[in-house]
Amino acid sequence: MDLYEYQAKDLFAAHGVPVLPGRTVDTAAEAERAAEEIGGSVVVKAQVKTGGRGKAGGVKLAQSPAEAKEKAEAILGLDIKGHIVHRVLVTAASDIAEEYYFSFLLDRSNRNFLAMCSAEGGMEIEELAVERPEALARVPIDPIAGVDRAKADEIVKQGKLPAEVADEAAQVIVKLWDTFVGEDATLVEVNPLVRDPESRIVALDGKVTIDENAEFRHEAHAQLVDEKSQNPLEAKAKESNLNYVKLEGGQVGIIGNGAGLVMSTLDVVAYAGEQHGGMKPANFLDIGGGASAEVMAAGLDVILGDDDVRSVFVNVFGGITACDAVANGIVEALKILGDNATKPLVVRLDGNNVDEGRRILAEANHPLVTVVDTMDDAAAKAAELAAKAGA
Repeated sequence: MDLYEYQAKDLFAAHGVPVLPGRTVDTAAEAERAAEEIGGSVVVKAQVKTGGRGKAGGVKLAQSPAEAKEKAEAILGLDIKGHIVHRVLVTAASDIAEEYYFSFLLDRSNRNFLAMCSAEGGMEIEELAVERPEALARVPIDPIAGVDRAKADEIVKQGKLPAEVADEAAQVIVKLWDTFVGEDATLVEVNPLVRDPESRIVALDGKVTIDENAEFRHEAHAQLVDEKSQNPLEAKAKESNLNYVKLEGGQVGIIGNGAGLVMSTLDVVAYAGEQHGGMKPANFLDIGGGASAEVMAAGLDVILGDDDVRSVFVNVFGGITACDAVANGIVEALKILGDNATKPLVVRLDGNNVDEGRRILAEANHPLVTVVDTMDDAAAKAAELAAKAGA
């Protein structure tokens, strides 16, 4: 789960990382009051989970409470790369002597952690990595050894941070590591990490991604979910412990068992859809190893609740859960949903007990269900039905 800047900074502060005082508000009047409480110049910053806020007009300096109100009015409701601004962070303005970049992240390709550090912060790090890769230090982190003061000193040196701030920067890096590990994060990024005129190091911005698989260790993380901006279908799926992601612009609902199979299904549907009016997959939904009636009904209920969906492709490979159990799950799920099931289902079964699974579906003879033997033909049929439904 990606966090908003203000949430990231709250976690930083809890782990001793220096941040500037600020308040998060969702009205212009509250922004004015926050500016009065903070005093002096403030920065009004859009809280959205995307980059490029400054270029989009989502970060503005205000010299007075009245100006903070004016700036907040201009930012609230702004559309930044498809993200609507519902709240702003009003934070103390800071004089900046220098800007640096720092992050810890999960390096999946090398199966360890990685620290990235540069004396050139404040710009798009992707641009720096491409245009001047030598300016961005990449320091592998042993997950067992972690980051102590000696490792932090090494990171500072490789990142070429100035000697005047090396000691304090290393201390902050250790605290950022504490945040990274303590919160079960996959990303902790500070851009910019700034040096003020008194040579103090401050995390001026923050980006954190936490691993939802570790939420059982962090009850407080449930409070970080933003229900206002959360997709209601994704929230509904989460309540049923389903691995669901809504995809914009799609018309073919997808259900599969196993992330790899579902990803392949998305590709096959997208390809088949090119021959049927540009139909696209509408979601990612992995029901995992269990295809009981309850699980299948929950998955279908979520997908059928998507107004964009015109047809559903159920693509299951029977392994531990055999195809006959999946077929029974589909039949019973349709009984559970009753009149709420109104869109055609294309079902492809393969693997363990496939013949029995197909027999069960054929015997049920549900008017919404079409059984197709191969993945490619099933994808084409689902795309065809979706195109007809929209004609």
